[in-house]
Amino acid sequence: MVDAMHDLSPDTFERDGYLVVRGLVDRPGVEEMRATVRRALRPLQGPAEFETDVGYPGSPASRDAAGGNTPRRLLHAYSRGSVFRRWATAPELGSTLRSVLREDRVEMSQCHHNCIMTKHPGFSSSTAWHQDIRYWSFDAPELVSVWLALGPEREENGALRVIPGSHRLHLDRGRFDRHLFLRPELDENRALIDTAAIVELEAGDALFFHCRLFHAAGKNCSGEVKLSAVFTYHAGRNRPIPGTRSDRYPSVPV
Repeated sequence: MVDAMHDLSPDTFERDGYLVVRGLVDRPGVEEMRATVRRALRPLQGPAEFETDVGYPGSPASRDAAGGNTPRRLLHAYSRGSVFRRWATAPELGSTLRSVLREDRVEMSQCHHNCIMTKHPGFSSSTAWHQDIRYWSFDAPELVSVWLALGPEREENGALRVIPGSHRLHLDRGRFDRHLFLRPELDENRALIDTAAIVELEAGDALFFHCRLFHAAGKNCSGEVKLSAVFTYHAGRNRPIPGTRSDRYPSVPV
C-alpha cells in the first residue's frame, strides 16, 4: 500500500479521482463541530444509522447483541446545526468544488452522505471496496464528496483507503459481489487493490473524491471515536432522476 499524494490541481483530481486540502477548517471551527456532535451522541439524537444496520464485517450481529446500539453515522448533518450549514456551503469549499467539477453552479445533495461518521472503537465495522455511485441516480455519474476530518485519521483508526485513478475504470459486473463490492478473491481485483493508497488526515483537512473512485475503510482499533463530516455535491445542471432516492430532498446551492 502506498502513501496518498496530495495536490490541489484540478488536473490531478481528474487523473487520480481525489485530492486533499490541508487545514480547510481552522481549530475553532473543528472544535465547534466536535462539540455539536458530542451533544448529538449523548444522548443520541436521531436519525442515525447503527453499525448493526449495515452488517459489515465487525459490526454487532443485532441490536440486542453487545455493542448493538453503536451508531455508525448521524444522518441529516446539514439540519443538525448552523456550524454544519455554514461549512457545507462555505465559499472556500465552493471554490474548490467548482474547480474540480469544472462547473460554475454547484449544489449540495441532501439525499446522499450529508452525515457525521462516528467510527467507535470496539464495535466499528470494515467497509469493503466500493464506488458511491452504486447508490445514486443522477443524469451523469459526476458527483464529488467532501470528507472533513474532525480529528486525526490513520490506518489504526480506520482512515479511508483509495485506489488512485479507479474512477476512470469500467469493470465487468462479474468483478463485483451481489452488494456491488469488489470481489477480493479475484486475481485482477487483488492486483487493483494492491495499488491502493491510505489517506491520512489531520483535524480540519478535507478529502475531495469522485463518486466513481473505489474506496474502503478498516475498523477503528484505537481508543477514541473517529469523527468525520461528509457531504456530496453535483453540478447544478446534473439533476437527480425523478422518483429515485436521489430526488427525495431538494439540493442546496453552494
